[in-house]
Amino acid sequence: MTKDTATTLTRGLKSRHIRFLALGSAIGTGLFYGSSESIKAAGPAVLLAYLIGGAAVFLVLRSLGEMAVSDPCAGSFGEYATKYLGPLAGFATGWTYAFELVIVCLADVTAFGVYMGFWFPGVPRWIWVLAVVGVVGVMNLFSVKVFGELEFWLSLVKIVAIIAMIIAGVAILVFGIHTGSAHVGVSNLWSNGGFFAHGVHGVIMSLAVVMFAFGGTEIIGVTAGEAQDPERTIPSAVNTIPLRIVLFYVLTIAVIMSLNPWQNVDSSGSPFVQIFAGLGIKSAATVLNLVVITAALSAINSDIFAAGRIMYGMAERGQAPTALRRVSRNGAPWLTVVIMMGALLLGVLLNYLMPENVFVIIASIATFATVWVWLMILVAQVAARRRMSPQEQAALKYPAPFWPYGQIITIAFMIGVLGLLAFSDSTRVALVVGAVWLALLSGVYVLWARPRGAREDLSEASEQAAEEPSPQLGDSCRG
Repeated sequence: MTKDTATTLTRGLKSRHIRFLALGSAIGTGLFYGSSESIKAAGPAVLLAYLIGGAAVFLVLRSLGEMAVSDPCAGSFGEYATKYLGPLAGFATGWTYAFELVIVCLADVTAFGVYMGFWFPGVPRWIWVLAVVGVVGVMNLFSVKVFGELEFWLSLVKIVAIIAMIIAGVAILVFGIHTGSAHVGVSNLWSNGGFFAHGVHGVIMSLAVVMFAFGGTEIIGVTAGEAQDPERTIPSAVNTIPLRIVLFYVLTIAVIMSLNPWQNVDSSGSPFVQIFAGLGIKSAATVLNLVVITAALSAINSDIFAAGRIMYGMAERGQAPTALRRVSRNGAPWLTVVIMMGALLLGVLLNYLMPENVFVIIASIATFATVWVWLMILVAQVAARRRMSPQEQAALKYPAPFWPYGQIITIAFMIGVLGLLAFSDSTRVALVVGAVWLALLSGVYVLWARPRGAREDLSEASEQAAEEPSPQLGDSCRG
């Protein structure tokens, strides 16, 4: 195998692959399981929290899309942070995103164990977690084209199921087709303590969990390095986000709370499954449990993919060990998959030691990492715009809207979400972990990454003077 084929990713992702990869990562545990926590925090007014949070995330992704279309690369926002904010910011952003994906995967594998408990309540959760880590790890060793097809079908199952659940829920509301004892009706949205059951305070506090649910949508930027036509596929994927937010989050959760009073929703399993089980429709509950299991597999699959690509991009620019650039014959970065599988074994241990509290702790840490990465995307885009002349800004092929006030408001909103983590005992640990993580990254950068980067820059300059370099993914990011 030649050096080039051993270290070069392949462009095999089509528009539908990228669109469904973003769905696979964003429509997973945060919606199917974590929504129970946000519903308990805000009551029916959680619908407003999803709309507000979704609007902020859309602006983040439009800002990322602007940079990804202009400068597509495997390193994505880690590369953009390096280019526009400095190497320390890029180093911290790239590794924090990889950290985020590890934590989100831990939440996903934990939820998978919970879902399996619906059918096998006597089997310890950690056994299912161990099994899913092995299965999804193998899936990520396929070529990117095979991986994209697999994720397309996994995500399609989720989308069809959500649409079917909405239709079934509406049918139950209109025709009263149920045998359970819970009150069914749209009036559930305002008759059990009012729409703002916990006041505006409840809506604000729910935002921490709501933003966790949207985590993973930024994978759109990561896929730019392996997209066949970034100028078409990235805008196509980003522009569908508002419809997805309304359909897959707001409408779905509205149906759930209409089928069952919001205060009856608990965190013992997926609220999707609980609703139909409580209505006495056991077959629907069984089918939905199969769907949420598929959703968890899809989300874990997408996150391992994204972690591999972001670490590959960091290795390209000297911010990660060179070994992380090694790819298999199929063009997949196999070593990063092995690292992710090793990290996910921590989920097996946590589910063995503390099965009851693990999800909330993991989700809050993931929220910190996710929102921090979104902040870096926004700040990098602002810095990029300020470097441009008016003519260059006018020539942008996919400019972010509402510049600059939309970006400023969204930055303030993200900082506010991070501040919310300090107001709950169960989420405060996320700020501590986040602060320690960023301090650790700063130390590693000063002691290892910065000296190493300087040496590699000298080495690359010598090699380029000796021979003509072959084109690789990520070269367009080095301008």
